[in-house]
Amino acid sequence: MNQINSKDIKSEVMRVILNISKSLAKENQGALFIIADRDKIEGSYHLHYPQIQFAGNLLSKGMDAVVEKLSTLDGAMIFSPTGDLIAYGSRILKTETLIGFGTRHSAARGITLYDDSFTAVLVSEESGWIKVFQKGEIVLETDSVDIEPSTLDKVSRFLMNRDMALLAGAGITIAAGIVSAPVVLILGGAYMMVKTAGSVISSSLKKEKK
Repeated sequence: MNQINSKDIKSEVMRVILNISKSLAKENQGALFIIADRDKIEGSYHLHYPQIQFAGNLLSKGMDAVVEKLSTLDGAMIFSPTGDLIAYGSRILKTETLIGFGTRHSAARGITLYDDSFTAVLVSEESGWIKVFQKGEIVLETDSVDIEPSTLDKVSRFLMNRDMALLAGAGITIAAGIVSAPVVLILGGAYMMVKTAGSVISSSLKKEKK
């Protein structure tokens, strides 16, 4: 598999997980998804349930419906960057408290601090918001409202590849000289904002569907 294809697959895995997360958020269901290399995450989780082996990959036809059902079980779902299901119903052993939040947030923060190549996608049943963690920090917050597929695609590619040019393609312009700062995307029902170092630096209204 060449590098370009590998990046595309990783981005597609993120896009599918974000779509599943939005469906769960609309139903007031909580969940935690982790994207991690199988070898690197081994020993960092404990299984709550005997595992049923699935031949399909997350990107296989119909697998998203299976994943949506399994994600409502207690514990996290773990996928490889190429979409292979590693585990479901798993308790994350590497946690880090996030003041004011519960065990899912602690797991998302802790596992992404443990290895900075990991990404966690958390769906809050309390707020209905979805948060993406990388390196122990929240890099994306979005609500359950659907966004344009092309925008979701660009955001997913940004999350997995950190290419600022993709944000410009989504209608967001990043000011020169701050691209190295921490970036947080916030996607709401009628807006998209980018925050860096705690300040809003750009916003773009999404096009209304006619």
